[in-house]
Amino acid sequence: MDISAGGGGNSLPTTGTDGSKRRVCYFYDAEVGNYYYGQGHPMKPHRIRMTHALLAHYGLLDEMQVLKPHPARDRDLCRFHADDYVSFLRSVTPETQQDQIRALKRFNVGEDCPVFDGLYSFCQTYAGGSVGGAVKLNHGHDIAINWAGGLHHAKKCEASGFCYVNDIVLAILELLKYHQRVLYVDIDIHHGDGVEEAFYTTDRVMTVSFHKFGDYFPGTGDIRDVGHSKGKYYSLNVPLDDGIDDESYQSLFKPIMAKVMEIFRPGAVVLQCGADSLSGDRLGCFNLSIKGHAECVRFMRSFNVPVLLLGGGGYTIRNVARCWCYETGVALGHELADKMPLNEYYEYFGPDYTLHVAPSNMENKNTHRQLDEIRSRLLDNLTKLRHAPSVQFQERPPEAEQPEVIFRATISSTLAYIR
Repeated sequence: MDISAGGGGNSLPTTGTDGSKRRVCYFYDAEVGNYYYGQGHPMKPHRIRMTHALLAHYGLLDEMQVLKPHPARDRDLCRFHADDYVSFLRSVTPETQQDQIRALKRFNVGEDCPVFDGLYSFCQTYAGGSVGGAVKLNHGHDIAINWAGGLHHAKKCEASGFCYVNDIVLAILELLKYHQRVLYVDIDIHHGDGVEEAFYTTDRVMTVSFHKFGDYFPGTGDIRDVGHSKGKYYSLNVPLDDGIDDESYQSLFKPIMAKVMEIFRPGAVVLQCGADSLSGDRLGCFNLSIKGHAECVRFMRSFNVPVLLLGGGGYTIRNVARCWCYETGVALGHELADKMPLNEYYEYFGPDYTLHVAPSNMENKNTHRQLDEIRSRLLDNLTKLRHAPSVQFQERPPEAEQPEVIFRATISSTLAYIR
């Protein structure tokens, strides 16, 4: 059946097509909200704690397996990142950074990506949650959630865009031990450049990024960037303009993702749910409602393929917490009441104290013609792929122990494996 028009993604309330309830696990470390990028910095890990409080008071924690992530170790991080970069992150402190000026510059640490107390522990925590989620999916869970993860800009040898360690790449490498093909979808307002770059030359990972393009960080993500070598046409970029609303966004998201699912047939999906694409974000310029943003989660869930849900950007933190709470409900098949329950951070959500907020009346600069052209071009690119690329069987690298996150494969063996 051709589901390119989006008809194959009608979400089921709570169960899969086999009638079984979705098994959902959720990773959270109570310390994560204490990490502080510094005065005036827009990235605030406190939003993860606010999200957790909403989940508790909506009763959603009782519906999931709640797990504290095992901190990722040096060798875990070095499956993707360079040894000297990881060593630097481990050793640098606010007190010693002035003695490491050359290293700060080399690794792009300092302004957007500041040195702060507990930096390396923060990286270990959010990376451990994402890889732990991948392990859970490899062992039978349907959905795994780590709202502290999704830091998609980090590169092999440098920090970028508030991101130090690329937990997404590490999680995908873990999923590739069990799944021949993994799909990465990014609905953050910023291009998912670090993940795209990591898998640009392989046909085992398809990356699809929906983002603001044109004089906007990180400056990559042109529709013409499609992958290279064996990875040609396995990178899809959906460049968008200011003010895109729910209807315009879904007119691209659903047909494109339906066709991707039909042709690529991934064994697992990683969905980065950056909330800076919401209306009213401090750094963003889109006009999505929480329900419009969450419709992407609902749609990807409907294919009954294991899904790893991750956080990402999001700088109006009251709306970030609203969004990720609602999307956790979507993952569980629960529609949440709009009236917000009392919680520790209730005052953040005034004056309405509701889960949903109305989008603005800002202009949508994405014309129907532009949207039609983007959709047509990307669907055409997908026709150039052979259905479900064949993968020659190779010996599986040692897996992370469950539930601990333990990698024993070297960087070279991992990269050889995914090729």
